[in-house]
Amino acid sequence: MIRPRVAANQRSLEFEDGTPFFWFADTAWELFRRLDRNETAMYLSNRAAKGFNVVQAVCLAELDGLRTPNRYGHLPLVNQDSTRLNEAYWEHVDWVVQQAADRGLFVAMLPTWGDKVVTSTWGAGPVIFDEEKARAYGKLVAERYKDVDSIIWVNGGDRNPKGFEPVWNALAEGLIDGDGGKTRLMTFHPQGGQSSSEDFHTAPWLDFNMMQSGHHNPTVRPDKMIVHDLGLEPKKPVLDGEPRYENHPSFEDGAHPYFDEHDVRRAAYLSVFAGGCGITYGCHAIWQFHNPKVEPVNNPLGYWTDSLDLPGSFQVAKLKELMLSVPFADLIPDQKLIVNGGACRALRTEDDSHVLVYLPEGLFRTLTLNLSRIGEEKQAVWFDPRTGVRTVIGPVAPGVQEVEKPGGPKRGTDLVYLVELIPPVEPAPPTKRELRKAKRTK
Repeated sequence: MIRPRVAANQRSLEFEDGTPFFWFADTAWELFRRLDRNETAMYLSNRAAKGFNVVQAVCLAELDGLRTPNRYGHLPLVNQDSTRLNEAYWEHVDWVVQQAADRGLFVAMLPTWGDKVVTSTWGAGPVIFDEEKARAYGKLVAERYKDVDSIIWVNGGDRNPKGFEPVWNALAEGLIDGDGGKTRLMTFHPQGGQSSSEDFHTAPWLDFNMMQSGHHNPTVRPDKMIVHDLGLEPKKPVLDGEPRYENHPSFEDGAHPYFDEHDVRRAAYLSVFAGGCGITYGCHAIWQFHNPKVEPVNNPLGYWTDSLDLPGSFQVAKLKELMLSVPFADLIPDQKLIVNGGACRALRTEDDSHVLVYLPEGLFRTLTLNLSRIGEEKQAVWFDPRTGVRTVIGPVAPGVQEVEKPGGPKRGTDLVYLVELIPPVEPAPPTKRELRKAKRTK
């Protein structure tokens, strides 16, 4: 596999051959521990078929990952000693990583969950890392995967790092040392409502920021978090690594107890249209791989096998398809395109050949856009985030435009307004009469 890297524009990611890399991840934190090999193959095949290109998984898992073994009875460490990897456990991790790579999937690998570093009020722990042990453990893990191109390092693990920054820095340094230098992407997975930028933005090991808009509060605006991080110096790409999970309880909205595909879709589009370099999808039953033999976390709806084909997993894939159908690396956020549009978010290419506007539901019926900069007449299209279907509206001229949103202001009617170059008209195929005439002429 070709490794991804930060693009020259410092806003997006690309492969080392220069082609765009749109991060489209699934949240599979307990992948290494709770699935057997047949289940793992089924899960990875399902995600690859949907267009995912990354799975996020953790080596020392949150849910008592040091004392509860994997499906084959193996613990990750010998006597909870971070300098002694249990070979049988890590051979299974090796197998999973290879199976993912065989399907074109990168593994965004967290060496440890945060409760092994940070003393907190939740998580089984125990805390086993200080600076010295974190550096040594990071080096051990990275040496194991030094020649594996399909791994992206994710430091951290859903805990506030304040007061423990030296330990996380040491872990990152160990990973780099074990890798033989800075050869692959690395980011940091923060606690809900936070971003890696708050504590590590200028760290030399942090290639791109990861924020967590979270999956408890339906009023959180992931786009505002993205905009904040893109305004920092030095410039670094950013994405939402933990947005609203499908079928996750929405604890702060009693009238809407669980997030559905629309909530997932809305958070994904808002963050990417604010300038995010990709998106992570999550399903509440899948991240924990809930099954009849394990204790559920926060009331999942059904088991993980029942949740593989929820609507949101198909629909968010349409966002990746849309982004890669236009010059993705050239897209820049530009809210000046919107004269009146509530919470809409707009993108345009640097050469103004394409304009994309995401229209959330329930905020307006008429959208006013300033398209003066498009330069010449282009084609307007509605893109349906649920199906990926494009419906041509017609030509659109430079200037201020009033756009009527189909479906009215109601929940679940979000759309993308796309302005693109008018495609060339293909000549009609010759008729039989024309073919006969041409033949006689010859």
